[in-house]
Amino acid sequence: MQIDGRHIETSNRDKPFFPEAGLTKGDLVDYYADLGDTMLVHLDGHPVSLQRFPDGLDGEGFYQKDASAHFPDWLTRVRFPKREGGHFMAPVIDSRAALVYLADQAMITPHPYLARADDLERPDRLIFDLDPPEGGRDVASVRRAALDLRGLLDELSLSAWVQTTGSRGFHVVVPLDAGADFDASRAFARDTARVLVRRHPDRYTLAQRKRQRRGRIFLDVMRNAYGATAVAPYAVRALAGAPVATPLSWPELERGATPRGWTLGNLRRRLAQKADPWAEMARHAVALSAHREALDRLLAREPPAEEEA
Repeated sequence: MQIDGRHIETSNRDKPFFPEAGLTKGDLVDYYADLGDTMLVHLDGHPVSLQRFPDGLDGEGFYQKDASAHFPDWLTRVRFPKREGGHFMAPVIDSRAALVYLADQAMITPHPYLARADDLERPDRLIFDLDPPEGGRDVASVRRAALDLRGLLDELSLSAWVQTTGSRGFHVVVPLDAGADFDASRAFARDTARVLVRRHPDRYTLAQRKRQRRGRIFLDVMRNAYGATAVAPYAVRALAGAPVATPLSWPELERGATPRGWTLGNLRRRLAQKADPWAEMARHAVALSAHREALDRLLAREPPAEEEA
């Protein structure tokens, strides 16, 4: 396969990767070849952690942070320091060839870090991870949480974007100008979530212990940390049916979009009919410091909630 001037020798294309859906490794490789240009807009220089399943979903899977020694020299790597000492060499998906090569290495899902390779200490996105309560399938409540969060961010003059995770819930994302470090971005996300908890203590919680949540939606801001990752837009998930993490427009969410509504099988048709809703997101990147004062005012206005983290 020739991509971006690189010859990529694909192998075992007929190996079942999603057996219940009848999808093979070749289907996965072709999907990433077709979606490469769309995905690169969002991967844009971010190192990634690879979720690999060499024998498909019927086999063992694992996460890989360090680029393998046999990866080709042309595949970009970045030295990623560990907080506890040492480092690893994280692969960077900066071309369609890199995406397809890694798919042929049985990468089902790329999970980019929240900062670009040229400044790993400063994130260029803020993420709120919203899932149903443990054991629950109430997607409507998670949809409402995303819309409530969007309304709050609008009060702060922040534009927000939403995507399905391809799993249980949704991500709400704010693009950043990479001017703040992870401590500042995580504190901003936590305090934003705290306002929502104070307004709706019966719906939302920041309690990390599951037994304390009592059926409420956990507003997870923990991904806003050095070394944390989030699923890439348009990435296939390592789940039955090959669901895809899919950027949405807000009207689509309001009309009842579900976390697994799009798959490897129907995503191409979606993009043939509808432009990528996140295509212009990076142009709306903001400096969090410009919105901190407004957030502090909202936080002071709402009385603290029980069990507030």
